[in-house]
Amino acid sequence: MMFGYDWPRLHAALNDLPPALLLVAVLFEILGVVNKRDTLRAAGFWTLLTGVAGTLLAIGSGLMAEDVVEHTDAAHEVMEHHETLAFIVLGVFGVMLLWRLVRKVMSPGERSAYLVLGVIGVGVLVATTKLGGSLVFDHALGLKADQMHEIIEARGSHHHHHGDEEDEHEHAPAAASDTMKAMGDSTAGTTHVHPDGTTHTH
Repeated sequence: MMFGYDWPRLHAALNDLPPALLLVAVLFEILGVVNKRDTLRAAGFWTLLTGVAGTLLAIGSGLMAEDVVEHTDAAHEVMEHHETLAFIVLGVFGVMLLWRLVRKVMSPGERSAYLVLGVIGVGVLVATTKLGGSLVFDHALGLKADQMHEIIEARGSHHHHHGDEEDEHEHAPAAASDTMKAMGDSTAGTTHVHPDGTTHTH
């Protein structure tokens, strides 16, 4: 536990930092070129620096989380792609940061190439965040099997939707049971559990 977070929760918390900062860094650079304002480009540099640092923290916590979070084989494959793209993001924006440090004054052609690299980096960044969202919403990473079963059972019970006029919507218990069975079938024999960070159990 770190600051009250385990590794998966810490990774989820740190994930919000790089996408926002790196995107804004590229926007600052573009606006600085269009408006010919060095103050905007300076803001882009410091935002880029912070974004690269945040990416390092996000990747580090993600590598730690990978060894302790329960996941299926399908989720593991997505995790590998997510990790690869994250390193590409770090590489692209790391090169941009070094470029700015070495080349404080750029020619128009060089600056255009720099911005093209930034746009490519944003594209890879979007793909990385999309895979991260898939891990959470499609593969339920961060939730243990018993927690998922409890949630499915709760959703299968009677409840009211707020805002409806005294309408009670019943979710058939059979549907919840079928969902639980499907989840059990999909995870049986394929779930990776890494309690000590060293073993991979199928």
